[in-house]
Amino acid sequence: MPDGGIGIEIEVLGGLDQISPADWDSCAAPEAADGGRPEHPLLTWRFLRALEESGSVGQGTGWIPRHLVAKASDRVGGGALIGVMPLYAKGHSQGEYVFDHSWAHAFENAGGRYYPKLQCAVPFTPVAGLRFLTNPKGPLPREAAIAALTQGAVRLASQMNVSSLHLTFCKREESEAGGEMGLLQRTGQQFFWRNRHPETGQPFADFDDFLASLASRKRKAIRRERRQANANVDVLEFTGDAIEPEHWGDFWRFYQDTGARKWGSPYLTREFFDIAQETLRDDMLLIMARREGEFVAGALNVIGRDALFGRYWGCVEHHPCLHFELCYYRAINYALSHGLGRVEAGAQGEHKLARGYLPEPTYSLHWFADQGFRRAVGEYLERERDAVGEEIDFLTEFKPFRRGD
Repeated sequence: MPDGGIGIEIEVLGGLDQISPADWDSCAAPEAADGGRPEHPLLTWRFLRALEESGSVGQGTGWIPRHLVAKASDRVGGGALIGVMPLYAKGHSQGEYVFDHSWAHAFENAGGRYYPKLQCAVPFTPVAGLRFLTNPKGPLPREAAIAALTQGAVRLASQMNVSSLHLTFCKREESEAGGEMGLLQRTGQQFFWRNRHPETGQPFADFDDFLASLASRKRKAIRRERRQANANVDVLEFTGDAIEPEHWGDFWRFYQDTGARKWGSPYLTREFFDIAQETLRDDMLLIMARREGEFVAGALNVIGRDALFGRYWGCVEHHPCLHFELCYYRAINYALSHGLGRVEAGAQGEHKLARGYLPEPTYSLHWFADQGFRRAVGEYLERERDAVGEEIDFLTEFKPFRRGD
């Protein structure tokens, strides 16, 4: 798709095998060029390609890759890479966590066809991160590169004759830029733990220092939960070369149980975890509970440069408070011991509030081909934004930290 007016060409990829890892990651994780950790490992070529290679996305899944690559035209920029966007043609609204089912029903009840649509996201992953992946060494400043990718995505949506385009869990600055370009802005909320003392603003020294910052009732409750969780199991942590292939076999059992109960069938295939063992284990932290020599529960996290991203949890035995221990408390402890600034524990869950995770806004952007429907959704989103803001303010009043007790 050439854009002769501004000297930019947009290419649509049917898979990440059509671009080199170095080119993709020069936009998705330029900070990791020196071999360090990326800010958002879930955006890297190796993670997104693992989804494709394993059949977790692709034909038959309702997630068909249509990734965008923006380059300067040969005429004005010698084909230099400007930016990329992880983009999918969707045949449903599963695995997104920014729910638009009511929009789909309303549009179809009015005689329209909501699916397929275009979705810019990390599949099955309610983790906020950049969605306009721009090349800091490219020929355009980031603002212009964002505009080029936006125009390319909207143009592709029009050419494909789809109902809409959605960019979910983008960063705030991207939401603001998209809003200035006419995209509809949506706000949601998640609960994050921040490694920041509420009084001093300094990082916590350790888990006991974090506990000391809490109200006494909350502090006692967490200690009680941790005693209960650890009463009958041993908790082990594995990352990098410490992760063995058999660990994925155990975790697959846990993941299947959770997937069957929540979604009907797991989003990720068994092959994904085999690929993870080969290409992703340095990005991953497995926290596993073992009873009498057998693993009975586990939580999978992804390790970023300054954050731990909680992703999947599952179990084959019930143990009181074990979910809280593996998914929240052990995640906090790992962040503390490795100097990470935050833990993002995934979607939903006001129960996280009592455990030190506070509500924060999340952002998404939306475009609709039908102007009448666009106006209706825009009016709805204005009301929703106000309601979400009020809810965040209300929940924050119940934060668990000490108030002079």
